[in-house]
Amino acid sequence: MADVFDTSDTIDTLADLVRRPSVNPMGRDVSGPEYLEGRVSDYLVHRFSVAGIPWARQPVAPSRDNVFARLEATLPNAPVLVWDAHQDTVPADGMSIEPFAPLVRDGRLYGRGACDVKGGMAAMLVALEKLRVCQRPRQATVVFSATVNEEFGFSGVKALARLWTESASGLLPADGPARALLFGQSVATGLPPSFAIVAEPTDLDVVTMHKGAVRWRMRVHGRACHSAFPERGENAIYPAGRAILALEQLASELLARHPEHPCGPPTLSIGTIHGGTGVNLVADLVVLEIDRRVVPGESPEAARSEVIQRIAEAVGSARVEHDAPFLESPGLPDADLALNDRDSGLSQRLIAAAAACGVLSKRLAARYGTNASVLASAGVRSVVFGPGSIAQAHTADEWIDLNQVYKAAEILVEMIAPS
Repeated sequence: MADVFDTSDTIDTLADLVRRPSVNPMGRDVSGPEYLEGRVSDYLVHRFSVAGIPWARQPVAPSRDNVFARLEATLPNAPVLVWDAHQDTVPADGMSIEPFAPLVRDGRLYGRGACDVKGGMAAMLVALEKLRVCQRPRQATVVFSATVNEEFGFSGVKALARLWTESASGLLPADGPARALLFGQSVATGLPPSFAIVAEPTDLDVVTMHKGAVRWRMRVHGRACHSAFPERGENAIYPAGRAILALEQLASELLARHPEHPCGPPTLSIGTIHGGTGVNLVADLVVLEIDRRVVPGESPEAARSEVIQRIAEAVGSARVEHDAPFLESPGLPDADLALNDRDSGLSQRLIAAAAACGVLSKRLAARYGTNASVLASAGVRSVVFGPGSIAQAHTADEWIDLNQVYKAAEILVEMIAPS
């Protein structure tokens, strides 16, 4: 039976994370004290320094650093396991609760990011510190990875993967400390980690397969003029409307493709639309953001090309531009997750650890995407696991079941240092 945790440590850790805003701007030209991940990054560095756990920062963008920590195995020739949790949250616009004033009530903690994914991060932090003082042998080296910009562009996890997919000469100078910490004594070989657990709200189930996505902006150009003489201009809204109708048709068709897939069918959605500058002007520009979800094995490039072709057929001679994708990720395939030739798969090891903690976890497929698909594409076998329900992620009153946060920490400890 796994150890019982001091629940106050877990609550305090999660509350500390929630009260430090780390809102992702989501591509918007916005600024303010709630934006970007720097406050969480600084908190993590301070916490690891106090705990005596080696750490490193990896700059990804201005005021956006990945933070890593490493806890060595106590057994020889042990594998390296990455625990990844993203630092950023979606915006807090329109929330019905105070987003950054964590509130504990009826066994739940409320606040932006509590479920997605600071609850999972808190479980990993508490588990890491528990493992540091645990008397049982640690059967794997744990590299904790707190990545940035998961909600919009995956740039943080791509920077992490760069540490082993690029040769030393191809890395940025600022990557050096992070690479040295990631590889430890094997830095000369540059071998990637053996596997990864990515924190997301899975209700303590184990997601072994999920969708990927390709997202980009489409720009429809026109020519502005006074609305008293609309024939003298070219209204960008009209061809944009035709494009929208074409995308609606394609979205309907996609739902009939691979309906039996465990992750659900591929999907298409328009997330935002902006156009025009005033009712008395003919609009010269309309910008749409397009989200195309792909099932594992489906090419994001081919999926995007199909969308672009449908738009071209709908708009005729109108001038349309497609920006390069700001997110492009394949799905997570349900690959062979064996730790080695003799052991059962990673998902089964995690499920067994959950059972030892009194939790009945299941293997699942998911419709959403995570950092796991990037890690898997970079050669690291990955699963998704964490406390909380995806139904509470991004909501106006976001909350997480604190009992699941406690249990997630216990399960992670049990997996590395079985009782």
